[in-house]
Amino acid sequence: MGTKRQRAERRTDALSKERIVEAAIGILDTEGESALTFRALTTRLATGAGAIYWHVANKNELLTAATDDVMARVMTEVVGDTEPREAIRAVALGVFDAIDAHPWVGTQLTRDPSQSAMLQFFESIGGRLQALGVPEQAQFDSATALTNYVLGVAGQNAANARQAQETDRSAFLATAAARWARLDPEEYPFLRRMTTQLREHDDREQFLAGIDLILAGIATVR
Repeated sequence: MGTKRQRAERRTDALSKERIVEAAIGILDTEGESALTFRALTTRLATGAGAIYWHVANKNELLTAATDDVMARVMTEVVGDTEPREAIRAVALGVFDAIDAHPWVGTQLTRDPSQSAMLQFFESIGGRLQALGVPEQAQFDSATALTNYVLGVAGQNAANARQAQETDRSAFLATAAARWARLDPEEYPFLRRMTTQLREHDDREQFLAGIDLILAGIATVR
């Protein structure tokens, strides 16, 4: 009887790779990478392991597919006829927001630079640098600098958010700013001057300011 009841509780609709990836993203977002197992997927999808293995061979393939899904949405949101500089900013901010919402994406992108999502991201940046008139000999270094900045800052921002999950961001920054304000003015004159900006800054605006600084530097090699 128990077997019949379990079978009755299983999904009656067709299981697709898209459904599996969607379920995987849900687990990754709420419980983290360590919680993503085929056992967890079978429970969430109310199906057997064999049905999942039919579509996905292993956890690495599933992580790649989930990352591809998230990054594909970032790329499709950038309008094709957008001016190259603004398109680079839009792509960069899209990746920043995606990693903020899905911290595991940043880890996965840096873990395997040859995966499809990473290649599309690098191509999206590099192709628009060419459209900006950046000389070919400078395009690789420029695209690499932008890509490393985006992944580095986005990853650090996501890590900071995880560490401060139980703390209000404003309160966290106010505490940090107060600590800077108490530093020795002769040893830390810059930090003392920056206390107000630290307390009031917006992470996304600061991120875009960094993108603009890099693009301004790249413009000098044209």
